[in-house]
Amino acid sequence: MASGCSSSSPSRSSGGFERIPSTSIRVLRTVESLRRWRRPHLLDQRTVALVPTMGALHEGHLSLIRAAARENHHVVVSVYVNPAQFGVREDLASYPVTWEADCAALAKLDRELADDGHNLGRISAVFAPTTEEMYPSGFPGQEVESKGSFVTITPVGEVLEGRSRPTFFRGVATVCMKLFNIVQPERVYFGQKDVQQTVVIRRLVRDFMLPIEVVIGSTARAGDGLALSSRNVYLGERRRPVATVLYRALRAAEEAYKGGKRERGEVLGAAHKVLEEVLAEQMALAPEKRVSFEVDYISLADPDTMEELEVVDPARGGILSGAVKMLPVEAPQEGEDLGHSGGPAVRLIDNIILQPEGKQE
Repeated sequence: MASGCSSSSPSRSSGGFERIPSTSIRVLRTVESLRRWRRPHLLDQRTVALVPTMGALHEGHLSLIRAAARENHHVVVSVYVNPAQFGVREDLASYPVTWEADCAALAKLDRELADDGHNLGRISAVFAPTTEEMYPSGFPGQEVESKGSFVTITPVGEVLEGRSRPTFFRGVATVCMKLFNIVQPERVYFGQKDVQQTVVIRRLVRDFMLPIEVVIGSTARAGDGLALSSRNVYLGERRRPVATVLYRALRAAEEAYKGGKRERGEVLGAAHKVLEEVLAEQMALAPEKRVSFEVDYISLADPDTMEELEVVDPARGGILSGAVKMLPVEAPQEGEDLGHSGGPAVRLIDNIILQPEGKQE
């Protein structure tokens, strides 16, 4: 899934290892090379952090890397598009692969980290394996009934995103267990945008007694509130402004909670009102101007189990989350920017944490 740092031959140091050009960042492509790099840092008691990514890096990823560099001697960034977390009908083939841009972003960030005296470490390595390397017995497939060595975290991985995408969290938990075993980090860094994923990863680390601290970074957002995501490149110029509808809906629900509402219907009713109003506004427009979307779910869930709540306990708070599918535009106009890969349907997720009383910002 990963390619070289450029279309020309990869840059190699005098020691013979591949690196991102004009940096000291090693590019490691095999488990053996990663473990060989890791061993002396373990003996020297130097902390290593892992920031798992699927590439197509954006500011959300970079903010996690910055946080990792502040708290650890070495940062490993994994770049691997894991097919096991895509369903058979999902967008694996069109998922943006931007290796050269990712290398450039990491090189720029590493220079920034070098100039900042407040960091404990920098980016030391990029782990960019192939699927053959990550699945040595052969990739088991993307079907629900696939046979192979999997990690499943239930029931938390079966609700919400897990209900809509039944192989997703199986794929996430499996590849994360592999990465954790390969890198053996002291800390791993994930973004809050994928809130259910963070709950699954925390459960994975706890239940399998892994000696790893899970650090969650706040969701990085564009100026209008849209959560940054590698999939945003699919949106194009018409759908992009409307794509904030999910965040606006969740914010309305959050305001209802802050205003004293605790019952599920009262909190989520505010979100559904926003979604219905925006969709009605769009449907009133001409086909060549409107944007259509479908709501997958809007959830009010327990912060530990992701089970749905009927009433929010203000002492514990909750998680507001949702998913919408932005449908392909109708009547595309000549010269219109439809987005990456011609603007297919884009599934967007977002969430807001309802803080317990006494912790609200």
